[in-house]
Amino acid sequence: MTKPPLLRLKPREGRRVRAGAPWVFSNEIALDDEAKKLAPGSLIRLEGDDGKAFGVGYFNLQSLIAVRLFECPAETAIDQAFFATRLARALALREALYSRPFYRLIHSEGDGLPGVTIDRFGEVCVAQITTAGMEKLLEPLLAALGKVVVPDSVVLRADTPVRALEGLDSYARAVDGEIPHHLAIEENGARYFADLEGGQKTGWFFDQRDNRAFLAPLAQGKTMLDAYCYTGGFGVLAARSGAKEVSSLDSSAPALALAEDAAAANGVEKICRFVKTDVFEELERLASKGETFDIVAADPPPFVKSRKDLEVGAKAYRKLARLAAAVTAPNGIVLLASCSHNMPAERFASECAIGILRSGRRAALIRQAGAGADHPVHPHLPESAYLKAMVYALD
Repeated sequence: MTKPPLLRLKPREGRRVRAGAPWVFSNEIALDDEAKKLAPGSLIRLEGDDGKAFGVGYFNLQSLIAVRLFECPAETAIDQAFFATRLARALALREALYSRPFYRLIHSEGDGLPGVTIDRFGEVCVAQITTAGMEKLLEPLLAALGKVVVPDSVVLRADTPVRALEGLDSYARAVDGEIPHHLAIEENGARYFADLEGGQKTGWFFDQRDNRAFLAPLAQGKTMLDAYCYTGGFGVLAARSGAKEVSSLDSSAPALALAEDAAAANGVEKICRFVKTDVFEELERLASKGETFDIVAADPPPFVKSRKDLEVGAKAYRKLARLAAAVTAPNGIVLLASCSHNMPAERFASECAIGILRSGRRAALIRQAGAGADHPVHPHLPESAYLKAMVYALD
């Protein structure tokens, strides 16, 4: 095997990678003419200026995160056997955690495979490829997936906006056959449906599994509002767990259609109401009319898509917390969530607290959580712990 080219850190640079993180930024690397000629996504070996070896990864000068390491010795071949080993380890963990094959199988750096996430929906796997390095390695990755998991089909959702930062095109396609538009999935004993081509991300959000399971029993015999319901994750499970009435809000008609199908599949369509609306406007309207719900879940799309959006996004989370608290009944429960990895957990908690205070309510924080165990967090990469969920009991 030909050794990948060697890159070195600048003197006194690479503080995070020296502390165990798998990322290196472009301004930390000593770039000679040969390095500048490397094609985006090329495999490289990385060393410090002192000769300390950091292993093998891939390099893209076009990206702010110029090197993403696989965290293995520099002589490791990044081939089908390598991917099979990583996939087998990830699969064993999920099979120990879950009795049914519906989970996130690969969570990027959390599973030692930077630039790819793979969600498993029974016999169908959906892979999101976000980096040039992983795009170049797609063939051995898919070959390994076919041998380790043996799915009936694999869908590639290579259509996230971050791909543009890597100089990549956007596409969505099935490796073989057609992409399912109405695939049945299971979570927490409930039945849902996912659009693997037109839905957000991979078509479903497994990350909120545990938070849905926590909130659902609290809704038994009570009314619930599911704001930003998407395809019905929180609301349908609450209805299935005995909620008296569930109202769900979203701006996406296709997502609401899948949510309605989920309600019917779980036999709770008579107590579920789905409304296509701008959620902020509807919350304002409900608050002005004095309408309240015993349980409120507000799980919006990311308000902070990049660092430059932080202040505007923080203001939006504060407003959402205020409005969600305003439509929560006395002695009710409200869940507030953020999937923006650029929103620090401490700042999110602060904005939620300020928003609730401005609603005139007193709150007690009863749960502070992230994603489920199938979204492992890299211990030296806090960015991989993107999801924040806060549950408050209000006065």
